[in-house]
Amino acid sequence: MRIELIKGDITEQWVDAVVNAANTTLLGGGGVDGAIHRKGGRRILEECQAIRAKQGGCKVGEAVITTAGKLPAKFVIHTVGPRWNDGKSNEANLLKNCYINSLDLAVENNVDTIAFTNISTGIYRFPKNAAAEIAIDSVVNFPDKDKINLLQFVCFDEENYRIYSDKLKDLNS
Repeated sequence: MRIELIKGDITEQWVDAVVNAANTTLLGGGGVDGAIHRKGGRRILEECQAIRAKQGGCKVGEAVITTAGKLPAKFVIHTVGPRWNDGKSNEANLLKNCYINSLDLAVENNVDTIAFTNISTGIYRFPKNAAAEIAIDSVVNFPDKDKINLLQFVCFDEENYRIYSDKLKDLNS
């Protein structure tokens, strides 16, 4: 699996699947979740509503998959990251599960290329350095990583981009 770092907009990535930092309702929200729902269109929302009707939303650390609607990707993998509570509520393990469960869904759906946003680092306030370490460690140690050709970390802001850049340099040295 090749890992790339991009500073840009997750909704513009030409990959098989983009990973959405969703909320438990799956009905869209602010930040990247709202952007994916707005740009992807009604079909994503309709599929999220069907998932809600079947299983009642998506729990923290879990992931579900829908079409990508009008996005250039084929799929959106929606995962719900943890809200930061000073590290006292199993946040690190829940965040790791977001990456693992998203990658499991990717493999199950024959996704060859996948793009991740920075899960939980926005309004959920997960510390960015710790989140990047968990993200990179989770994907590097994913047991079926050979089934995915390309994984992108897409950072919308300069701070996350610098953090990931430094950590990925450490990985490649």
